[in-house]
Amino acid sequence: MKQITKSSEPALFSDWKQQNIPLGMGYGDLHGNVKGVLHAAIMQEQGWICCYCEDRIGQDDSHIDHFCPQKGVNACPNQTLDYQNLLASWQRTVLKRPERCGMLKGDWFNVTLLISPLNPGCENRFRYAADGAISPANPQDQVARVTIDKLGLDIDKLRALRASALQALEDLPRDKVQKILDHPISGQFQPFYTTIRKLLT
Repeated sequence: MKQITKSSEPALFSDWKQQNIPLGMGYGDLHGNVKGVLHAAIMQEQGWICCYCEDRIGQDDSHIDHFCPQKGVNACPNQTLDYQNLLASWQRTVLKRPERCGMLKGDWFNVTLLISPLNPGCENRFRYAADGAISPANPQDQVARVTIDKLGLDIDKLRALRASALQALEDLPRDKVQKILDHPISGQFQPFYTTIRKLLT
């Protein structure tokens, strides 16, 4: 999980809120160009990788995820249009069931048991292995363990993708790998950035 630094929300989104919130409109009323611009801005600030698993994402295979969900036991209905609560997460499903990340998290939320990619130090809460496995950096860190479970971060598919990303770069000198990570092409971070940084630099 790579730390995300939120930037300013798109002006088009700010304007939409200013005009429509007084009319009683909410996130469900957000459509078309405004939602597209919002989605693109969030993906851009994340370097076009999923906020949770760090796989490559695009407009068609990601969705805007409310870190604190819109509904559910611990929902944050007052944050549905809060830009700081909006992230871009992987969205594809397997057999119409959520596979991982925001789709798997769904409406579940517990602020004391879920690590946010917005929190400084989130990257250091996890350990990565050469076979692509992820585990808590501290075996006693129950919050990291729950986060991995609730987001499906250690499923076989992600293990294989991380291992493949490592294999593609493992023969390069460490400084070359660091250069690749430090200079993303067109602002696109290397998929599985944190795994690569932890194990190959």
